[in-house]
Amino acid sequence: MTIGEMLAATVPMARTLNLEFVETGPDKAVVALPDQSDYHNHVGGPHAGAMFTLGESASGAIVLAAFGDQLARAVPLAVSAEIAYKKLAMGPVTATATLGRPAADVVAELDAGRRPEFPVATSIQRGDGAFTGEMTVVWTLRPNG
Repeated sequence: MTIGEMLAATVPMARTLNLEFVETGPDKAVVALPDQSDYHNHVGGPHAGAMFTLGESASGAIVLAAFGDQLARAVPLAVSAEIAYKKLAMGPVTATATLGRPAADVVAELDAGRRPEFPVATSIQRGDGAFTGEMTVVWTLRPNG
């Protein structure tokens, strides 16, 4: 099962919004939100809540790609999130997420018995390439037990 398939199977909002997991790797995750009138706002573009879910889902995809081998001993959890809406989004939008710290540093903290936190930066673009939003989600790997 791919990361996208796993997220679609386990995260109902990802399924509800029909998110497309275009790329899910440890260096970058790209997730697309198709243009769907059921999730439009009052000006005809994707609702802010849908774009938040898009960005958070992209951040979760890269976390699973980068730290999937740690799931037996730790669970990834979002700690906080901040989003800035920069331009009007219309039509389909895409979120691209990147880790804000080297994965090896995060795992080293986990190995040392600490609960690491790390940011994931996400940019949101419309189809014409214009950036419509920026999001940062701070994640942690909470040790099991």
